[in-house]
Amino acid sequence: MSRPDGEAPPAFHVMAKPTGAQCNLDCAYCFYRTKEGLYPDSNFRMTDEVMEEYIRQTIEGHHVPHVTFAWQGGEPTQMGLDFFRRAVGVQKKHAKTKTRIENTFQTNGILLDDEWCRFFHDNAFLVGLSMDGPGELHDVYRRDRRGRGTFDRVLKATRLLQKHHVEFNILCAVNSTNADHPLEVYRFFRDELGAPYIQFIPIVEREEEGNTVTDRSVRPEQWGRFLTRVFDEWIRRDVGRTFVLNFDWALAGWLGRAGTVCVFGPTCGLEVALEHNGDLYSCDHFVEPDHFLGNILTTPLAELVSSEQQRRFGAAKRDTLPRQCRECGFLAVCNGECPKNRFIETPDGEAGLNYLCEGYKAFFSHADRPMQMMADLLRQGRSADEVMPMLAAERKAPGRVGRNDPCPCGSGLKYKKCCGRMSR
Repeated sequence: MSRPDGEAPPAFHVMAKPTGAQCNLDCAYCFYRTKEGLYPDSNFRMTDEVMEEYIRQTIEGHHVPHVTFAWQGGEPTQMGLDFFRRAVGVQKKHAKTKTRIENTFQTNGILLDDEWCRFFHDNAFLVGLSMDGPGELHDVYRRDRRGRGTFDRVLKATRLLQKHHVEFNILCAVNSTNADHPLEVYRFFRDELGAPYIQFIPIVEREEEGNTVTDRSVRPEQWGRFLTRVFDEWIRRDVGRTFVLNFDWALAGWLGRAGTVCVFGPTCGLEVALEHNGDLYSCDHFVEPDHFLGNILTTPLAELVSSEQQRRFGAAKRDTLPRQCRECGFLAVCNGECPKNRFIETPDGEAGLNYLCEGYKAFFSHADRPMQMMADLLRQGRSADEVMPMLAAERKAPGRVGRNDPCPCGSGLKYKKCCGRMSR
């Protein structure tokens, strides 16, 4: 958030929660369901007044040609389809000339049917579907309010999205159970679902007291091993075919562009959360009284995002990094990851180390060379998927290619100009 005091950012991202924390599931690791306690007398339904103000102020507050509306929860399908039909109409009403509007929609899929999917397709919604792997892994923690597994219903939702040609990605929460089955999870999404985009989110739940985590939480070494095993499969055969967003975000760091996703950015503060009644909070993970910014019905959204309170929140990510992070060789990639996970101490007793640091460092170290190779390819205007034949050629004939021999990757270049250059 390096901008003059009081100056509004050219763009920002709002996670809008039209049903607040209300959901039709009872996922064991859900961090948001307790937020219902902030609004004890609410019906948890966003009014059309709040919805229109959110849309109008978001469009007005953007000074870039692309505006994204992110609908989250809780479970947003509980608002009913007509609410989103009205929202699309309001977006058209307030859209600026040459502004491109995009809608994203995160759902557990339980209520999706043909009508919902036709709407998503006809209005070009990007749908995020929550799924934790094949049935025996998904159903461990993702259950409904009667304690029943939800896998079969989510799988049905996936097939409906595919039937109606809706663009979707899979959001997989990596927990202490499915983290031990990285290839089973990844191959299920790739081969059984045919999912083109996959995002892995680590579950880190702190106990109410202290800095210990729940048994459901992924352990740091598990997280690093999970990413590494999936990466090895992906880098061998799936670059450019299956998009693992975690790897895309990391690659941006190797390209010197860290921050394409908030968790890896050097600062934060441009990703705010909007509750159903118009209350705005600093972040989806910090919906709590200390991080309440105001209400968009009384204070403009852009003003709240650029407030001194929010600037301090965003800069704290950078300013509170422990020395171990500041001296780390992967700082430019990781930037300490998400502040919500920075609650353990460094070996020398300094506070603010990320709980997942050990796992991230193991993964980044393992992926360093292939990431550097892909970054180099992209800087040359070539395709990142060329890394696959490069690595395959090295595995087949390690150390046997002369510097002036044709490169075995098939590029037509001399080895010293191609793979040899990137191998040093």
